[in-house]
Amino acid sequence: MKRILITALTAAVTFLAIGSASAEETRHIKVSTPPLLVIVTSDDAQVQLMSMVLTMQSAQQGAATHVLLCGAAGDMALRDAPSSVTVGQPPMNMSAQGLMKTVMEKTKTKVEVCAIYLPGKGLDQSALIDGVTAADPAAIAKLMVDRETKIASF
Repeated sequence: MKRILITALTAAVTFLAIGSASAEETRHIKVSTPPLLVIVTSDDAQVQLMSMVLTMQSAQQGAATHVLLCGAAGDMALRDAPSSVTVGQPPMNMSAQGLMKTVMEKTKTKVEVCAIYLPGKGLDQSALIDGVTAADPAAIAKLMVDRETKIASF
């Protein structure tokens, strides 16, 4: 009878120790943030800049961020970009392109232009700043239909 009681107590203590260790471990596990696809099409400098502000903030809060630039917003990715995307905006005198570069450097954010952007402009990959590529429509579509992905459009 003593052996059964000792075995039962040992099992209970072990179970409680494992349970509390698991609870302690869970407190330190960072909750995963869903992936975020940011689609920017606006030609408005403030909208473009704000899209990058929110992308940076999301990445800093743990989201796996991915940016797709289409239409006029694709100009943000050009080496020879128009002043609309390179001129600093208030209040911090930051440009959309400048912040986009910072986002790319400081986070693991992938930035791509729409697949038809470069051909539509008569340009090739060499026209884009380092780190930006043309998007694969199938890969973007896969990201879009993933139930976990959050989509923000500007």
